Amino acid sequence: MVRSAIGVAGELLVTAGVLVFLFLGWQLWIQGIALNNAQTNEASGLSQQWNASPVGPVAPANTDPAASTGAPPADGSSGVAPVVMAAPAETKQFAVLYVPRFGADYKRTIAEGVDAKAVLNAGGAGHYEQSAMPGAMGNFAIAAHRDGWGSPFIKINELKIGDPIYVETQDGWYTYRYRDTEYVTPEGVDVLGAVPQVPDAAPTDRLITLTSCNPLYIASERIIAYGVLDSFTPRSAGAPAEIAGLTGKGA
Repeated sequence: MVRSAIGVAGELLVTAGVLVFLFLGWQLWIQGIALNNAQTNEASGLSQQWNASPVGPVAPANTDPAASTGAPPADGSSGVAPVVMAAPAETKQFAVLYVPRFGADYKRTIAEGVDAKAVLNAGGAGHYEQSAMPGAMGNFAIAAHRDGWGSPFIKINELKIGDPIYVETQDGWYTYRYRDTEYVTPEGVDVLGAVPQVPDAAPTDRLITLTSCNPLYIASERIIAYGVLDSFTPRSAGAPAEIAGLTGKGA
């Protein structure tokens, strides 16, 4: 009787293990393929929409004083001032992210907000609403899953100094350059500040911050990748050469 009970319990445990394995395989592989395909289509759709109906040289709601006066970016690498769009409605897809280090054909949408169900589980990235918009003085901070749900940031730990990180909006393309990485606890929200890790400091750079969970499948901490704005390319000038084939609008 005891042996029979143990045998049944063992079979149930094996069955449960198989089901867990199948679920993980579905979430990390089959579901990931579907989400990545959907993301590629959605990102391409946004680019095509913007190319078909380009906006003027200045966004209607510009919140960046440097851009409104025509001053060049703080890093001085480009004579074209970055246009800063107004914050979009919650969950709205307003930008496309390109990171060549993550793959030659990598592109993901960026939506407003970081709610898991409403934004991140769609396989793209989400914008921390309290942070700056693309090209603005301060910190444009975004989040995405590293494992599961398409794993858009699975290669975030492979970034190398100087790697380009492109953000496309209706106004054009913002080219950031990866600078460094740090690891923080889940409570380490100061990385989202205008000057990361220096609360209340006045920003002097235009930054991008990519955040995700770490280590893989455990998520006991957060991995944070920082970049600084290198240049802004208006839509009328065509996309940066490295990603022109992904955007449908070369120079």
